[in-house]
Formats: sequence, C-alpha cells, structure tokens
Amino acid sequence: MIAKAKVRDADKDLQMFEKGPLSFTEVDEIQSRLNSGTVEASKETCMSGKYFAPAGGHPPQQQLLTDRAIFKEAYAVMPKGTMQDIVTSFLPFWNDTRLWVLARPLSGFAETFSQYLMDVAPGGGSDRPELDEKVEGAIFVVSGGGTLRVDEIDYVLRPGSFAFLPAGAAWSLKNSGQENFKFHWFRKQYEAVDGIDHPDVIVTHEDDVAPFSMPDTADNWSVKRFVDLDDMRHDMHINVVTFEPGAVIPFLETHVMEHGLYVLEGKAVYRLNGDWVEVEAGDYMWLRAFCPQACYAGGPGKFRYLLYKNVNRHMPL
Repeated sequence: MIAKAKVRDADKDLQMFEKGPLSFTEVDEIQSRLNSGTVEASKETCMSGKYFAPAGGHPPQQQLLTDRAIFKEAYAVMPKGTMQDIVTSFLPFWNDTRLWVLARPLSGFAETFSQYLMDVAPGGGSDRPELDEKVEGAIFVVSGGGTLRVDEIDYVLRPGSFAFLPAGAAWSLKNSGQENFKFHWFRKQYEAVDGIDHPDVIVTHEDDVAPFSMPDTADNWSVKRFVDLDDMRHDMHINVVTFEPGAVIPFLETHVMEHGLYVLEGKAVYRLNGDWVEVEAGDYMWLRAFCPQACYAGGPGKFRYLLYKNVNRHMPL
C-alpha cells in the first residue's frame, strides 16, 4: 500500500473538515496553528525545499469546482489540484508504486514523449522498470530518496538528482528511505543516427550543474542543462529553468520542439497560444510543437520549472 504523508496536527484538522461545516471556534483553532507554523499542508502539497511534489488525497464533497485545468488544441494545463488519488495509474513490475501520467504521445498534439510523476512507498520500486529496450529515460527527483542501480553500479538519489538512462541500459530503482520517493520519469523512443554513438549514462545533481544565463538578461533568466548542448548523441534535453522576480521571456517563442513544463517553485503567468494562464508550484504545462509561448515571472520569489524538449534530429517525413 502507498504510505501516507506524516504531518503535524494534520489528522486533527482533516477530521474537523470531514465532519461538516466548521464552527468559528474550530476555524480560529486551525488558523492559530497555521499562523504559529505548527501545521504543515496535509492534502494539498508535499515540499522538499525548492522542489514541489504532490501529496495526492481526495477533495472533500464541500469543495467547489474552481480549478484551472484546461486542454486546448495547442496546450494543456494540469494544476496541482488535479493530481489526486483517484487519477493515479499503476505499472507492471513496480511494487508499492503509483504514478500520475502527465503526458503521453497523442496524434496531432505532442507526439515524442511520455512523462510520469512517480510515487514510490518505502521499500517499493522495480527490478524491471523499462520493458522497451528502444526507449531511453530520464529521472529527476523532487521528494524522498532512492537507490538507482545501473550496470551494477549503485547511485544514491535525493531531491534535485538527475539521471539519464540510455535505451537498452540495465537499471533498477528502489526507495531506500523512510518516506515516499517521488520523481519525474521521462521516456522517449531513442532516434538512433548512423555514425553517431549512443549516449552514456549520466547521474548528477542540480547543485553540480552551472547555470547558463540567457543573453542580455543580467542573470535574471538562467538554465541548468544536464546534457551538453552540442552533444549530438542526445535527442532530448531535460533542463531546469529559473526566472528571478520580474523576469520575462520577451517574445513569443514559436518553434518545433514539444515541451513538458513542471513548475518546481514559485508562480508566474504564461502566454500560451494567445491565452494568459496563471501557474504555480505543482502545475504542469504540456505544449505541442509551434505553440506560441512567453512568460512573466511576477514574484515574489523565484519561478523555476523542469523542462523537456526534443532536439537534434531531422523532421520525420
């Protein structure tokens, strides 16, 4: 079974909510603990510093349907509130594990990749995680910890860890900690090119990757790239993008690359195919090729997201 998050005083608060409308005394009691910092989020969020991870759960019957979920012809937005227990999926050979499927290939939309947000209970994991030897993968950890074994070498993963797993690699992954292990898992059919070697395994951490400041932005817009920009062996990139408060993408990017963007920290407004969309930590944006996109990071803190894009290959005809 999936382990439930442990939070201080959360059970008492949930019991109050579940019994029906609250009295003014009960509201004051919860507000007092919130103000004193003794209550952590129970159903809404699970934070690992600067990496947001969903806690799951299920909204009460009293909750109004006021979320921001939308699916359009060029983009989709899945707010953090959509990542509840009832919409989780399960995979063969993954023990004590559930996941939220954030993206999968769809004809006429984004067609190159899938993205899962995995939630592995203590002791869970898989010795047969990938069943397709032609599929490459990448992992980015947002909560908890685990042990990744690749080609008989063990790597300890923590929030901010990144791993690239080439197609055909022999790997396994286990939750080696006492709390749930949550990570993004990107999967893509590797596009091999005659005369170019397959890429190697990469295991690193965001803290060990130097940021690249975008031109003429005074370090207000930066990117951490886990793969060398000029390495033609790779056909997908996973980056962490950071905007300081007030920073912008100052034009509508309109390009061939598909995107998956998971907001790790902060909030912003995104311009997507003519619409202004508000997003915050825990939200996911899914963009098809040529979706016009721009961003304004309104603050008050940093705005950071995890980004997928397909790169370095001819267009299939």
